Amino acid sequence: MMFHSTIGPAGARVMARVDRAAIAHNLEHVRRRLDKGGSTAGGPRIWAPLKADAYGHGIRNVVPALAGADGLLVSQLADVTVCREAGWQGPILVLAGLRDSAEAAQLDQPGLHLAINHAAQLDWLEARPLGCPPPWIWLRYIGDLGYLGLDYDAYQAAYARCAPWLARGDIAGIGHLLHYASADTPTGIAAAEARFRALTAALPGPRSTCNSAAILCHPAHAAGTDWVRPGRLLYGLSPLPDRDGASLGLRPAMSLHARVAAVRELAAGASIGYHGAFVAPADMRVGLVGCGYADGYPSRPPIGLPVLVNGRPARGLGLVTMDFLLVDLRDHPEATAGTPVVLWGVPELPAEHVAAACGGIAPELLTGLTGRVPIRAS
Repeated sequence: MMFHSTIGPAGARVMARVDRAAIAHNLEHVRRRLDKGGSTAGGPRIWAPLKADAYGHGIRNVVPALAGADGLLVSQLADVTVCREAGWQGPILVLAGLRDSAEAAQLDQPGLHLAINHAAQLDWLEARPLGCPPPWIWLRYIGDLGYLGLDYDAYQAAYARCAPWLARGDIAGIGHLLHYASADTPTGIAAAEARFRALTAALPGPRSTCNSAAILCHPAHAAGTDWVRPGRLLYGLSPLPDRDGASLGLRPAMSLHARVAAVRELAAGASIGYHGAFVAPADMRVGLVGCGYADGYPSRPPIGLPVLVNGRPARGLGLVTMDFLLVDLRDHPEATAGTPVVLWGVPELPAEHVAAACGGIAPELLTGLTGRVPIRAS
């Protein structure tokens, strides 16, 4: 058994790359798709979702690519400052709304849109300091997802409470928001949409109902709404289990890169890993790739899950430690310490395929990268 201990050239052991041009392309692709769906003049406006630090891409990395968006959507109020520092001057919707009464004192920025998920947020908003720019309010209906939002009666009560504020100029507008639970199925939005339409039919104000799955599976409905929220599509990811982003005309916005850290020459029958977890079926070369579960790589991938070594597929051996994963290098005699490896996020190895093989979804992979992984945007 031979062990080549050279770790390879200086530089990052593992690194994620963010392609801003891909994000701009995906945004424009979504807009064209909405236009083909039969939209009214001008088409729906687009909230560009930046939840979970822009799906793991980094808000500061992504904002420069979003000049074509109509607004940004963030998870929490603290993210608004990050967006402004990155150069965004347009509207920003805070999906969680106010977290507590103390945040009401921080509503000193123009262009804020706040989701209202429960009645206490209206109490906090009403008590905000005088002189703050009036924010937009988006009442969120709980719908069929059932996580956050107002039920039917609470929604009506909230609108009745907000209408006088709008008349006095204390708020800038009232919108209506819904998140579908099953938009990725042919009939998945019908019941929820009917209830939402009945609730809001007599209430003025724009409506936002469509995520990525609704845009793909219900294009006529998406094109007829006022604001859409294409989260996964923006980052080149498909929300549909039988498609990847490339097949939809999208470009992956994040790819994960590592290096071969060392190569082991195993004789037939030799074992490697904790408790001898892998036994070589024949004489073979095994590569230790410098990425592990402490970096966010799945800890239990199936045997055979591919990576790209020097741009060509290599089989993973199903073993992942804190710092390494093992791959079969029998088809890569040229690979040595320092050889580049792609773990996901290129057309030849979509993040959707890697995630599905590991029993998850692509956003889980991207947002699961840890602080050990530097992100380089270009």
